[in-house]
Amino acid sequence: PKTNHQVPRHMFVGPDSRAGRTARTGAGPGQGAEQSRGRTRKGRDVLRARSAGRCRCRPYVPVKGDHVIGIVTAKAGDVFRLDVGGSEPASLSYLAFEGATKRNRPNVQVGDLIYGQFVVANKDMEPEMVCIDSSGKSSGMGIIGQDGFLFKVSLGLIRKLLAPKCEIIQELSQLYPFELVIGMNGRIWVKAKTIQQTLIIVNILEACEYMTAEQRKQALAKLSGN
Repeated sequence: PKTNHQVPRHMFVGPDSRAGRTARTGAGPGQGAEQSRGRTRKGRDVLRARSAGRCRCRPYVPVKGDHVIGIVTAKAGDVFRLDVGGSEPASLSYLAFEGATKRNRPNVQVGDLIYGQFVVANKDMEPEMVCIDSSGKSSGMGIIGQDGFLFKVSLGLIRKLLAPKCEIIQELSQLYPFELVIGMNGRIWVKAKTIQQTLIIVNILEACEYMTAEQRKQALAKLSGN
């Protein structure tokens, strides 16, 4: 049998948030997000942002211990291949999920988004990921929920968002409920109740690359006033 190993819903997931942090936000109109709808597996779409002209992002270099968002590109025997934004794909064993066995395999399909951690990352070996910690628990890692919006930002912004008591996250939490997964490879996955609300959050997060804190507060104030 196959089982689902999905990241818990309505949780903020980052490298230092094993239990997750609840992320809640509010309502208002979005402003012209560029988007494309990428087909993944049957019955499921993932919205992917176009980062051209917005994020000057270098190819990601895997680092042992980094938590990242990967896209399953192939199955090769007992191993999945994941695009992590680097020069080569990463490998992920089907046994690298909580509770997975030869008889109880995770239900992973090509096109799925995976939040996991690097256990092998050096120039002489293929990057290897797992979705369990040292005690065999998922700790928030696994298959990311269906739908949502996947986009890329700079590592500088990623570090800001993962900082304790991040003001950006706290301010967004005043708008409306949303789910957020952040990877150290510059990828962010977000999902709110509606596509419009999701795109608003995407626009705000992308704008944080160049907006000052005061400009951000003013923009959020306008949104919350609608």
